[in-house]
Amino acid sequence: MTTSALDLPEFTTSDGVFGRSARLTDRPHEQVVFHHDAATGLRAIVAIHSTALGPALGGTRFYPYADEMSALEDVLRLSWGMTYKAAVSGVNLGGGKAVIIGDPKMDKNDELLAAYGRFVESLGGRYITAADVGTRAEDLDVVGRHTAHAVGRTVAAGGSGDSSPLTALGVFQAMRAGARTVWGETTLAGRTVGVEGLGKVGYELVKLLVADGAEVIVSDVNPAAVARVVDEFPAQVTDNVVASSADVYAPCALGGTLTSTTAAHLDARLVCGAANNQLAQPEVEGLLGKRGIVWVPDYVANAGGLIQVAGEVDGSAADVVRTRVESIFERTAEIFDVSSTLGVTPGAAANRIAERRIDTA
Repeated sequence: MTTSALDLPEFTTSDGVFGRSARLTDRPHEQVVFHHDAATGLRAIVAIHSTALGPALGGTRFYPYADEMSALEDVLRLSWGMTYKAAVSGVNLGGGKAVIIGDPKMDKNDELLAAYGRFVESLGGRYITAADVGTRAEDLDVVGRHTAHAVGRTVAAGGSGDSSPLTALGVFQAMRAGARTVWGETTLAGRTVGVEGLGKVGYELVKLLVADGAEVIVSDVNPAAVARVVDEFPAQVTDNVVASSADVYAPCALGGTLTSTTAAHLDARLVCGAANNQLAQPEVEGLLGKRGIVWVPDYVANAGGLIQVAGEVDGSAADVVRTRVESIFERTAEIFDVSSTLGVTPGAAANRIAERRIDTA
């Protein structure tokens, strides 16, 4: 077993996570730890960006990265985003993230997850893990048998279970606030919403939208996911949501779909979805704004899952947690108010609200 910490004072990334220059030295990471367990083949990185507000919480992404540098860039970017997500959500947690390098379909097994749990435990509670792409609640059950610092486990194992419904609820509430800004009403009834990505969160979001009276256009690279939605809901299928005539674009797959090309061709008036790191470059939000397209910052809209597992950390009841998730509507509305008052983009407004809380702490 080898574990090492790394200081990366000059690391930069081209991604515009916060709608401005994404230079990590603006708010450097507290700790980045590489871990290799030879017995199981586990290769993992934990990035702790900030513990100013509390222990760093963030999911574990199990993904077949092309190389270690790609994994490192992803975990640094995602952990930084978790700091802002926690701060703007009002929870008493910091920001962290973990990645496991490998194909979860081929490499994931109980022995490897147990080794990962021991790695998390070795960090002494500075980092609390949860599920992310490539991991699920059942995996956290295994991890949680080897560390006291795992949340998002199944209900049978003492956790709060699948966070997808509350994540989708948060996106829906943020979308309602965005609709009020764009159209002056808090319903999506009569609007066409293009949902790109029909995983667990995308599926739950479609359910909420249809119940609200929206017309839904959907796409996913997985035909089975599309078939499930079409069987259950009156949804139209497209190969390209961005090119559709939707009023709202909801990116719910992987990030980076908001590019300069997207900004030039998107017909939607509102962009609000569950995907992380939606902006491919910092200037894209400004390009959207010039065309009258309103973007809800992704780390604001998709904070429902974080709020749910934060409730496990502080012992909050389920109804209290749900109320906190529903308050994403008010937080999004506040961001739009600050944006209007200061003459800045919603992304910059969200950053200021988050940074004010972090700096006060």
